[in-house]
Amino acid sequence: MKSLFDIREHLLSLRQLLFWTLLVIPVGILSGSASALFLWSLDAVTRLHWNNSWLLYLLPAAGIVVGWVYHRVGKSAEGGNNLILDRIHEPGGGVPSRMAPLILVSTLVTHLFGGSAGREGTAVQMGGSLASAYGRLCRFSAENMRVLLMAGVAAGFGSVFGTPLTGAIFAMEVLVIGRMQYDALIPVLVASMVGDYTCSAWGIHHSIYHIGIADGSTTHAAFDGALLSKVLLAAMAFGLASKLFAELTHGLQQGLKRITPSPPMRAALGGVLVIGLFYLVGSPDYLGLGVYGRTPDSVTLLSAFEEGGSTPWSWWWKLIFTAVTLAAGFKGGEVTPLFFIGATLGHTLAVLLGAPVDLFAGLGFIAVFAGATNTPLACTIMGIELFGSHYALYFGVVCFVAYYFSGHSGIYVAQRLGVPKKQRSALPPDVTLRELREMRSETQEPVLNVLADRFSFFNQDSLNHDNMKDHHIVTSELGKIRIYLTPRDRLPAKGVWDKINAKPIYREIIRAAKADGLNNAAAFMTHYGFSNGGRVQSEGVETSNPDLTMCVELIDHKDKLEAFCRLHGDLLKGKTIGLQARRALGCAG
Repeated sequence: MKSLFDIREHLLSLRQLLFWTLLVIPVGILSGSASALFLWSLDAVTRLHWNNSWLLYLLPAAGIVVGWVYHRVGKSAEGGNNLILDRIHEPGGGVPSRMAPLILVSTLVTHLFGGSAGREGTAVQMGGSLASAYGRLCRFSAENMRVLLMAGVAAGFGSVFGTPLTGAIFAMEVLVIGRMQYDALIPVLVASMVGDYTCSAWGIHHSIYHIGIADGSTTHAAFDGALLSKVLLAAMAFGLASKLFAELTHGLQQGLKRITPSPPMRAALGGVLVIGLFYLVGSPDYLGLGVYGRTPDSVTLLSAFEEGGSTPWSWWWKLIFTAVTLAAGFKGGEVTPLFFIGATLGHTLAVLLGAPVDLFAGLGFIAVFAGATNTPLACTIMGIELFGSHYALYFGVVCFVAYYFSGHSGIYVAQRLGVPKKQRSALPPDVTLRELREMRSETQEPVLNVLADRFSFFNQDSLNHDNMKDHHIVTSELGKIRIYLTPRDRLPAKGVWDKINAKPIYREIIRAAKADGLNNAAAFMTHYGFSNGGRVQSEGVETSNPDLTMCVELIDHKDKLEAFCRLHGDLLKGKTIGLQARRALGCAG
């Protein structure tokens, strides 16, 4: 019998640990140094804007330049954080090296001219771009490149906010909603720690937030049922606010694209809208990053922790300013504005509920971020790293409830859905938030039509049992075909970018079936089995197995199914298809 303490096994584990540590240390150093340069430059351009407020009127011109550069030079780098998530899911293509300088300069331009954006997106994209360049230089394998990209995300996030543990957990949690990618646990932790230490070694200091301790205890807050009930109410509001931000940003982006397909002109239009919002509000408090203000009376992220440091609608105005800025194509991030939105909303709710302002500002700070990024665990840890562990219980409650109430939405459309938030959700496996949005837009009916249908239904005489005697049963011959494939099967693509955005074949088959008017189409995924004589596969605990067999089932008349197969041979080529015919019962009037 093999010993439980096999020395060779432990030596192999130690070897793997040392290998990953040495592998990602350069990623941490590069990302931390890039974050230090970015934070120093961001502070400089922010102060330059404060001293020259007329720069706001050049925001449309700056948008034209940023939009043109990304359209002509950026190409795939336009994908931003979503590109990095896509490349982690589908390793091999890497992240373009030009992403790092492009996002750095364009974010500084956004803040110089008054756009409302954050900094996390810049740090994460620089970290991913530098990690990819390092991996290509060393010629690492596709699987190692995947881990390097996750390490770059962790190092960028951890160093820009001074939260190394949060950065590591964020990199593992953000990829798949409801599941953690523990296979990269050690690399992301090492990279995030090294990145944070490197950034601090360059002399960069992060903002300090403070939540007072009301009950006088030094370890953890005593349980307070009344306070917990208020936290639960606030958490629901935080989740809805995060969903509002995500959906409004995506909706505005699609709307602006319909108004003007040209990226430079779209950014220029966004700049005009920001200037209009500035005149509507009559305050510069919602421009730029929002952590500090140009005057002591400004509404800022820090002032939200103080009594009277926020107005009741500060969260709403920051949400609008940021959604317009990012939807128009200006670069930056969403997280710091989400901190601002959450903290000011928490301040408003604290006043309404009679709760501590600083505590609820801190809860909103992390909860709105948790709902918008679908990373409740990382945000709970962020609360502990930024505010201390005294209110850790409330941090966990508010983040997980906000995560639940944000629904299947988020600011990163490349996130994949691992575990639906609602058990009754009949969603296909391995689907991204981008695809979920497309599915909702395809099936959404005009509200007036739905109301009209419901109104006519309740006025039909068919509800009278006396009219049901005219119904009779008829039979017809139906056919059923089953098409076997795997979730990883995608449409053919010509280029690298097309390959990343290629739709799963099972979705395209169902889309084609609906367009051709077939009666029924559904996709099912096995949990245990094999395909094409391959080895037996099973669904893992943490991640879905893309090699498992998937079955797409189509039901309609036999001749229509045969015509469907002939018409869509490009989708079905090389697939195993089973056909079955049977007589079915139906009810006719």
